Amino acid sequence: QLQLAESGGGLVQAGDPLRLSCAASGMSFSVMTIAWFRQDAGKEREFVSSITWGTPTTYYADSVKGRFTISRDNAKNTVYLQMNDLEPDDTAVYYCAATPFGILPQNMQLETSYRYWGQGTRVTVSS
Repeated sequence: QLQLAESGGGLVQAGDPLRLSCAASGMSFSVMTIAWFRQDAGKEREFVSSITWGTPTTYYADSVKGRFTISRDNAKNTVYLQMNDLEPDDTAVYYCAATPFGILPQNMQLETSYRYWGQGTRVTVSS
């Protein structure tokens, strides 16, 4: 069973950067697609970014494109989400998710594409 643990959340001001980490344990991590989702109070969980395995391909939601960067370090079993120029609308609990199965590009943003989920880390951006 794969276990995912997010860290790095906190309270920052608009315009600040923040880096989230998702550490995996329990299973081989290097052949999994990993994604970040986020959910704010009263809103549905939404896709943020994902990264495939092998020669990684990355995907981003339009709302974060150009500001967020996803990367992975398979030796450390960790995926990172570098968030720059944060905005109050980025306030949410951020979750990482993983799957060992292939995902069509058009399905990267679907929660149902991912089998394993972490508990989340909260990011609050003040204006």
